[in-house]
Amino acid sequence: MHTKPTVEVCFSPRLYEFKLTNGRFTTVVVDILRATTSICAAFDHGVKQIIPVSGLEEARNMKEQGFFVACERNGEVLDFADIGNSASDFIRDDIKGETVVFSTTNGTKTINMARDAREVLIGAFVNLQALTDYLTQKHENVVIFCAAWKNLFNLEDSVFAGAVAEKLLENGFTTVCDSAYGAIDMWQKAKPDLKAYLSKSSHRNRLKHLVSDADFNYTVTLNSTSVIPRLVGDKLELL
Repeated sequence: MHTKPTVEVCFSPRLYEFKLTNGRFTTVVVDILRATTSICAAFDHGVKQIIPVSGLEEARNMKEQGFFVACERNGEVLDFADIGNSASDFIRDDIKGETVVFSTTNGTKTINMARDAREVLIGAFVNLQALTDYLTQKHENVVIFCAAWKNLFNLEDSVFAGAVAEKLLENGFTTVCDSAYGAIDMWQKAKPDLKAYLSKSSHRNRLKHLVSDADFNYTVTLNSTSVIPRLVGDKLELL
């Protein structure tokens, strides 16, 4: 008899070291506003690779080496960067087929923290169905890792974690994780009008002057792309 794979939710980078899942597992990194949504948008619009960089000095140095750099801190585009961290920033022809260096306040640090997993994938509402189809087929333990906001719980990542957890539990996974059940309850509450529910999130309001309504609409649109970015070495590539 085959053991059912498990799903666990980690609401903050500060909690990741305490996760109970071990052995062979896949980590799904989530930063809905904005890194993982923007990463999906970048690949959907033809970027070849993304190098997630945690520190500003490394990002600055790579800009000096000639890389195209997307970089922000606290929502603001850095002075040396080519673009910021909104999905619409990546809808441009000059980076199709290129490698982009990417550094953000929360998301890229979270991606680099997740390297203990056998596979690291990028999740967002825009690739929810493709991602959960792949995880279901793979049939391996899953940790959904929320980038959160400066280590504090946030609404949008947690609601997405619930959407993934719900789909996996419907497809043969199991859980004993209270965070997974709590996230599913939030997703059930949010699902009838996701945009309205996430409009009250602190990060949406914090970024309101930086993230256009069009970008926010893109963020809360389910299944607009089938791309699944995966960490391979130090770079994100398409699965």
